[in-house]
Amino acid sequence: MALTASVQAWLLSQLGSATPVADLETRYTRLGTARAVAIEVLYERKAALIQQPASVNVSGVVGVAFSENIKALERQIALLESGQPPAPDDPPGAGDTAYLGVIRLVERPRR
Repeated sequence: MALTASVQAWLLSQLGSATPVADLETRYTRLGTARAVAIEVLYERKAALIQQPASVNVSGVVGVAFSENIKALERQIALLESGQPPAPDDPPGAGDTAYLGVIRLVERPRR
């Protein structure tokens, strides 16, 4: 399965333009969908952040915290796993939220 221009553009919009396209092509060939590729890359990024200290402080000089970055990755992963935003290679009907059903109306007895 080849990585099309629209799928590549979607992946770069989700993962950032610094993401190597060759890596995306390899993953897309192996996983088969853009959504799976994006989720896998984000899980790897989250794992890398978790392995580092959550914050670094040098008194009076600098303080850096990564906990908000981890939370942001978790939110983005959750959105992708729920089907949002739609990917160009999603099957038709995937992520549709329209529900069709039958409602039976029953007349209430008059007083």
